[in-house]
Amino acid sequence: MGKWMVSAKKADFNGIAKRFGIDPVIARIIRNRDVMGEEAIEKFLHGTIEDLYDPALLKDAKKAAAILCRKTRERKKIRVIGDYDIDGVCATHILTVCLEQCGARVDAVIPHRILDGYGLNERLIEEAGKDGVDTILTCDNGIAAISQIALAKQFGMTVIVTDHHEVPYEVQADGSRLEMLPEADAVVDPKQKECPYPYKGICGAVVAYKLMEIYLDRMCADGVLSVEEKKALLWDLLAFAGFATVGDVMELSDENRIIVRYGLKRIEQSENPGLRALLAVNELTDRKLTGYHVGFILGPCLNATGRLDTAERALAMFRTKDSAEAFTIAGELKALNDSRKEMTLQGTAQAIEQIENTDLKEDKVLVVFLPDCHESLAGIIAGRIRERYYKPVFVLTLAEEGVKGSGRSVEAYHMYDKMSECKELYTKYGGHKMAAGVSMPEENVEVFRSFLNAHCGLSEEDLTEIVHIDVPMPMSYVTPELIRQLTLLEPFGNGNPKPVFAQKKIKVCSGRILGKNRNVGKYRVADEAGCEYDMMYFGDLERWNTFLEEYFGKEETAGLYHGGSDRICISVIYYPDLNVFRGREELQMVMQDYSI
Repeated sequence: MGKWMVSAKKADFNGIAKRFGIDPVIARIIRNRDVMGEEAIEKFLHGTIEDLYDPALLKDAKKAAAILCRKTRERKKIRVIGDYDIDGVCATHILTVCLEQCGARVDAVIPHRILDGYGLNERLIEEAGKDGVDTILTCDNGIAAISQIALAKQFGMTVIVTDHHEVPYEVQADGSRLEMLPEADAVVDPKQKECPYPYKGICGAVVAYKLMEIYLDRMCADGVLSVEEKKALLWDLLAFAGFATVGDVMELSDENRIIVRYGLKRIEQSENPGLRALLAVNELTDRKLTGYHVGFILGPCLNATGRLDTAERALAMFRTKDSAEAFTIAGELKALNDSRKEMTLQGTAQAIEQIENTDLKEDKVLVVFLPDCHESLAGIIAGRIRERYYKPVFVLTLAEEGVKGSGRSVEAYHMYDKMSECKELYTKYGGHKMAAGVSMPEENVEVFRSFLNAHCGLSEEDLTEIVHIDVPMPMSYVTPELIRQLTLLEPFGNGNPKPVFAQKKIKVCSGRILGKNRNVGKYRVADEAGCEYDMMYFGDLERWNTFLEEYFGKEETAGLYHGGSDRICISVIYYPDLNVFRGREELQMVMQDYSI
């Protein structure tokens, strides 16, 4: 269990509540998200498309758009090279659709995760040369492809990079960082030091979307398409920008909130056969979508094909006009994701066994080598292990050429910066603060592990997860109206978590285990005043029941499920919800964490 901390940020909550017509509790939550000032609060609660930043602020965006307009008019062959994850697939779709709409000669290639690895490589450049490609347009990759882009320039190609990843750098003698940018004709990446774009947290698909806004404006000015056609196209493609923002786990702050809020609506209403089929096979048609649906149901289907097959299938699903073909592909993607889930469970179990039965568990940075694990699952398994141990984690697997792996970090550890301190160990690496990818010779694995642990600079406090409580609030304060106001704070996700509240001295009176897999707990609980509530728990039931047995005994715990208990009294972190059954609304609390 993590360390509980109440957010205690100050503001005039009653004044904010009165100004915006919200409950003071909602005002406190907004302040906890570091949203301050009337303009920022208004944008947080009611931001619209008009509040998005001008795409022309992206360095080189106007230059890149001008090049693409010229290449479109000249009928030069343009090749979009994307990436095999959600962001890369959505970005590729956005670029190709817009370019095709304006009559460009364009095709798209998505690298194969295992055969090609991440981003540009020499084979892709050579293949483009053989195919007579004039211009390479990258999306969600390219910022680190210095040698590959140099090769493309040798072939006489024009290269435009659109990316959102960290710019590679070298540390100078004075400790400063010298950016190492590829010699492309235009580099559009908000992470560049000289890029004036005010919000750096957009994903690759949003960078692509912003570039296409400028491109389409210019093509409108040239009479290639009407203003109405441009608006309709951008409105449709907002679904893919929002999808990618959630799927690539971007922070849902600033303009990302607006992109996702409108993007989710567009997914619900989309006429794209691929999106409609994906909703249908996951039984989400005609449902109000949230970030959860994209992040944990729809998105993993796209990622699964890039992990276990080829992401070209996901792109084909979005691009087809044939509903039957879309349904076939969507069904295949869901089946692949179901298979991926089972393989992930097996790999996670192997990783835990290795940690628990070796000296790995003493390390502050976990480097787990699973030679037989499918390399595409390394990142997911690393994330699961990070959740369990709350330590930075690398999961490495045996690949065709040495070892490949992925890392997932904790808040106190900048993974990319720390990796950069021993970059001579790798054949390839990249990433950012919270996640990274790496390739290296097998003989370097132990050296890598030793170096990272010797130089991690992590304290025990850094490795204690902090559970942030928005408001200590009695369950008796919860009303259906408060729950409805909580929806103003959506979409929830990275950077804008679902608000949680805490209350002490809650008696757990009775319980039942529900669900096909018997993995959901439903309890009747009471506060000190004797008011009773339904409380659900969707977490680790085994861990929860072990906690109850440790503090209240096996007999009392068993009695909780058979007749009830009057001795189990705990503190809980919860969020309130409305359960709608046969047209009736009933309050229920959802337990997130617990303590004595």
